[in-house]
Amino acid sequence: MDTQTLIERVALVKTKREQLLTLLEQPNLGSLRIDVNQALEEMDDLLDEFKRTFPKEAN
Repeated sequence: MDTQTLIERVALVKTKREQLLTLLEQPNLGSLRIDVNQALEEMDDLLDEFKRTFPKEAN
C-alpha cells in the first residue's frame, strides 16, 4: 500500500470517529455505549500510531 492510499484511509477513519462521537451523545444507547467507547479508544490509538509513524502526513 502506498503512502497516499494510507493517508486517504486514515482520513476516512477520522470521519468515522466523528460519527461515533455523535452517536455517543445519544441518550438511548444503553449497553452499546461501552462498545462505542471502545471503538473510539481503538481509533485514537490507531491515529496516534499513524501520527508517530508519519508525522508530516498526519497534519
